[in-house]
Amino acid sequence: MNYWLVKSEPFKYSWTQFVEDKITHWDGVRNYLARNHLKAMKKGDKLFFYHSNEGLEIVGIAKVVKEFYQDPTTVEPAWVVVDLSAVKKLKISVSLKQIKETVGLQEMSLIKSMRLSVQPVREEEWYIIMEMAGEKIEKKL
Repeated sequence: MNYWLVKSEPFKYSWTQFVEDKITHWDGVRNYLARNHLKAMKKGDKLFFYHSNEGLEIVGIAKVVKEFYQDPTTVEPAWVVVDLSAVKKLKISVSLKQIKETVGLQEMSLIKSMRLSVQPVREEEWYIIMEMAGEKIEKKL
């Protein structure tokens, strides 16, 4: 399993709206590296949902329910989407400020590639953030 982070401005598409929708396709990605990340996602992969611009915090967990296919918002074949399902709101949101100050997260893509809307998250980063969020985690043995 791989881990990812997707970013959305809450006024465009918020966690609350995602929960109401239950499933959404992650569309509108127009950066080739972010697109490549979408293409690398596999069904069952987990994601953090990050509110950008307003809030600047990880607020929820989602999962990939359908692997990449043509973005229905464009006829340009270069662009793809994946379908995501909202899993749960984090008990405690984790802010960008906290992430920047936490040992083990300084190399996180969220800090290094702040503008990228779809980013990989290393497994160790996933577990650190889950602990910060007060979530029960089961680490691999």
